[in-house]
Amino acid sequence: MIVLGIDPGTAALGYGLIEQEPGRLRAIDFGCLVTSADLPLGDRLAAIHAKVAALIAEHRPILMGVERLFFSRNVQTAFAVGQARGVVLLAAAQAGIPVREATPNEVKLAVAGSGSADKLQVQQMVAAILGLKALPEPDDAADALAMAICVAHRERPASAGDAPPDRERAAVLDRSSIEPITRGRTPYERAVREALARERR
Repeated sequence: MIVLGIDPGTAALGYGLIEQEPGRLRAIDFGCLVTSADLPLGDRLAAIHAKVAALIAEHRPILMGVERLFFSRNVQTAFAVGQARGVVLLAAAQAGIPVREATPNEVKLAVAGSGSADKLQVQQMVAAILGLKALPEPDDAADALAMAICVAHRERPASAGDAPPDRERAAVLDRSSIEPITRGRTPYERAVREALARERR
């Protein structure tokens, strides 16, 4: 299962593609699209749409994760994120790709174990989970990879293979009634536990 994570913005849009394989996640591609402030807004949004559409065409993800728009004290930032989200969601809809959303705090909690984790902690955990030899850069790309990781671990595939996910993974209390919960056994959980232990030391 290939998942595309997007950290939206009109000035800089982070993207990260991961593949979920049995027992592990691996990074396929990640980076950041920077648009010039000298360009008209329409041109910047067109560039973002073209980039996301090209990533979809090249890697054929079956799921996309995008930052959920939330209230921000900086209205200009919120508008910029909303405009970028719009063209990203358009590209996903045109390709028929389901979209999942999460707030930055939800992503940090899922990846680093704390909703207040800083940028460096997120980069370190993303590198540990994906087995990267170096920290993913820039921050926008690391955030996009973190989004993809968060979404991938919340999903339950409809069936074996690359079938599109049918629903988000249920809450832990609900899932426990139908499926035993085993903690600390997957490579993802071990990587999180080990990285947190190194951080405490």
